[in-house]
Amino acid sequence: MALQSYESVIEYLHKKKRQKHLLLGNGFSMSYDPEIFSYNALNRFIEELKNPLITKLFNIINTKNFELVMQSLDNFCELANAFSSDQEFIVQIEEASNSLKHSLIDAVKALHPEHVFKISDDKSQQCALLLKEYLTEGGNIFTTNYDILLYWVLMRNKVPNAIDGFGREVDQLSYNVEEIEWSELIWGPNKSRQNVHYVHGALPLFDAGPRVIKEEYNGNYILENINKRVVNKQYPIFVTAGNAEEKLSHILHNQYLTHCYDKLTNITGSLVTFGFNFGEYDDHIIEAINLASSFNSERNGKLFSIYIGVYNYNDEKHINKIKHKFKCKVNLFDAKTVKFW
Repeated sequence: MALQSYESVIEYLHKKKRQKHLLLGNGFSMSYDPEIFSYNALNRFIEELKNPLITKLFNIINTKNFELVMQSLDNFCELANAFSSDQEFIVQIEEASNSLKHSLIDAVKALHPEHVFKISDDKSQQCALLLKEYLTEGGNIFTTNYDILLYWVLMRNKVPNAIDGFGREVDQLSYNVEEIEWSELIWGPNKSRQNVHYVHGALPLFDAGPRVIKEEYNGNYILENINKRVVNKQYPIFVTAGNAEEKLSHILHNQYLTHCYDKLTNITGSLVTFGFNFGEYDDHIIEAINLASSFNSERNGKLFSIYIGVYNYNDEKHINKIKHKFKCKVNLFDAKTVKFW
């Protein structure tokens, strides 16, 4: 039996007047450019360093969370400087730390076009058109990608009602309006209206203690700004690898990620997914979908169904094999009929 098209899915949901939401996976970025966007590319960059100290550290900490490894290396450097007289060892640690940071920066640059305007107008506008379908009708967009593509498209096309929860607060108040100092873009001012959610974090998002900050364009390319923050020991918030339990643990230890995940557990209507294969390390996402599939009087409804885009027979076979994991109705459609770019 032939799979239904994406267009037929949208027409059906319109006919049923069903609230719809979108979940994007790595296939969203791969559909833009499969040569530069590949799953776990950052981890490959790190592994290819072949630095024995970093390898040992990854094994000791038992994680692929680069943020945790970087912070551990920074702490290790400070401890070594304070308590060790072995200068050669101290230099070795510092070199390992710098190598890891530079590798991250190299990976970021390698995985993205140089800047937003490298994406053609036609591609950017076509992508924005599909995203508007959800945001202008009260839905949400969720993504597990850590790249900047979604952010770029929403910003460049000024997509209506695209709210990621970030805004500015007054840092220093003055009686003269022109002298009021505003904060960086911080998460919180628009949290109650947030409908764009980076469930695994994203490269422009940084944890600055009590605040989560979003990097922005200010005359420089955003990748250069991210570079500067990393050099200053500020690291992007995102969950790169590990099993579902490790991913969920990371999510629940960060206020921003927790909010995004909780939002996913509370959607109603139908969820459309694109480029998300529900692999062996994605059970935390299935768990969130199942929580949304249970009726809750506070949200006055539940998630009735999920529409999963599949590219080929193997994808279809995989989803059919794990259908039993979902508590809502599972439908499949042909992902090749979605023209994001």
